[in-house]
Amino acid sequence: MALAQFTVTLDMTIVNVALPDMGSGLDFDPARLPWVVNIYALFFGGFLLLGGRAADMFGQRRILLSGATLFALASLVGGLAQQPWQLVVARAVQGVGAAVMAPAALAVLTLTQREGAERTRALGVYAAVSAVGGGAGVLIGGLLTQYAGWRWVMLVNLPMVLGVMVLAMRSVPAGTFGNKRGRLDVVGAVLATAGVGLLILGVVRTDQLSWTSTTTVVTLTAAVVLLAGFGLWEQYGPMADPLIRLGLLARRSVGGANLYMGLLVAGQFGVFYFLSLYLQRTLNLTAAEAGVAFLPLCLIVVVGIRLATRLLPVVGVKVLLIPAGLLAAAGFAWFGLVDPSGSYLTDVLGPSLVAGLGIGTSFVPLTVAATGGLPPQEAGMASALLNASRQIGGAIGLAVLVTVQAAHTDSRLAAGASAKSAATDGYAVGFVLAGGFLLLAVLVAVFVLPGRARGKGPDTPAPPSAQAARPSGATADTR
Repeated sequence: MALAQFTVTLDMTIVNVALPDMGSGLDFDPARLPWVVNIYALFFGGFLLLGGRAADMFGQRRILLSGATLFALASLVGGLAQQPWQLVVARAVQGVGAAVMAPAALAVLTLTQREGAERTRALGVYAAVSAVGGGAGVLIGGLLTQYAGWRWVMLVNLPMVLGVMVLAMRSVPAGTFGNKRGRLDVVGAVLATAGVGLLILGVVRTDQLSWTSTTTVVTLTAAVVLLAGFGLWEQYGPMADPLIRLGLLARRSVGGANLYMGLLVAGQFGVFYFLSLYLQRTLNLTAAEAGVAFLPLCLIVVVGIRLATRLLPVVGVKVLLIPAGLLAAAGFAWFGLVDPSGSYLTDVLGPSLVAGLGIGTSFVPLTVAATGGLPPQEAGMASALLNASRQIGGAIGLAVLVTVQAAHTDSRLAAGASAKSAATDGYAVGFVLAGGFLLLAVLVAVFVLPGRARGKGPDTPAPPSAQAARPSGATADTR
């Protein structure tokens, strides 16, 4: 399950540093090249809720293997692409495969590990690969692009997905957790997928279209209408098995954790994006060197996750998230001191360690709060919600930060600053605003998340027993 989550998270960033080589290799129109990144986020976020509910209803292992197969085929097609449209379509199908894999993987962990230290350790591993995946994508993408060629940023997925499939067949029980089957909410699935897809589409295109353009306004308005319709259908529709039980979001632990996650990833995605540009365009590092420069941040994230795993049973979710968010905010703000004539040691390493510790300490308590104490038949639903918060938060946050960064860079150029200085000043503003997202996340922790005693909140019902969590027909040890 950790390998599945690492794979889908890795692919959110692994193509970033390969874009120039992809563009020249396939003769991409420069204006369309960003869609290699955006289309993955669009389909990943759009199909998450459907993938999560399908896992609840048709069996986590079956849905996981289906998503893995789709992901592998798309990676193969993308690695062999001869035309730009083939690569873009392959990335879209990758996004669908990821949307099917990710919630099934997290649901398996929450349902097969016993409540308490065992589940916390498992979610710590999950959180580690989730947090490290983005940075590792830049690292691996840079190394592969420089030394093996851009096609390998797609083909590298094949052995990883094969590993997911082999391990899942050996280790994950077959059947449906909670012994619950029913009819899929098709109307809800269409409304949610279209609404979330249009929301991400409208946001990611703001790099080419302004926020006030007719196309952007119409797209975002349509997204709001569809999502409102989805909410009404889930609340008042005739389906016995809705795609999302809206009461789930009304729980302070679930709603607060998803909101915090969205703000955290909004800042994190922006920082990773601006940092990769600063390393390559300002410090003149190669793609491989820029990737290696992310390694300390990835390692300190793992340290933060191990720390959170140990502290969570003692201090609880809320107490842990407040200092974690403040640490991440401080690290992001420290990045805001970057200088055009700076260096890696003076401008990057220190804030990477502070920000990485805060990011790493956040992921385990957020995952526990968002998925803990739920009935087995809603595990995929809760897992999909948390992954959707990551995707939507990341897409919206990055679009907002890039818009502000570009405007500030243009104003500095108009004032007579050099291109290098203006770009660095723009990155600095983006870093500081990313820190602002984390301060908002801290406020969510203070005012929304319930108080915790030893990792359990007052609004969290008792967890299902180990026997209730066993899928129908399973004879394997589900621990």
